Amino acid sequence: MTRVLVLNGPNLGRLGVREPDVYGSASYADLVDAGARWGDALALAVEVRQTDSESELVGWLHEAVDTGSHVVLNPAAFTHYSYALRDAAAQVTKAGLVLVEVHLSNPYARETFRHTSVIGAVATGTVAGFGFDSYQLALRAVAART
Repeated sequence: MTRVLVLNGPNLGRLGVREPDVYGSASYADLVDAGARWGDALALAVEVRQTDSESELVGWLHEAVDTGSHVVLNPAAFTHYSYALRDAAAQVTKAGLVLVEVHLSNPYARETFRHTSVIGAVATGTVAGFGFDSYQLALRAVAART
């Protein structure tokens, strides 16, 4: 079964309580459960993780390269400025693996500083603005390419 790491950056562990008008009312636990269901339906072994640590997220991207795992990445605030995360994400796609950048909200419909993604240029593709369905669409894209 194809392995996919669904990696989430800072504050996403607060889903359901952090700005539900922007990020929805479903919790991080709901995302973990949905990820497993969607993965099963697509014959993907999905592992959902979240960290507030940039270095841990970089390490998980290195792990993806080392284990040949595809990635669905919601870099959260790191999207806009983390060149360390960008360089680690580039290693994933340079290894021939799929990396889909995901956002729950549409960054282009929000504050101007959110319009910049340092990850987008090295990602296979980006899905944004569909809430939790952004993850499902990203997993479908991975399944279609593996």
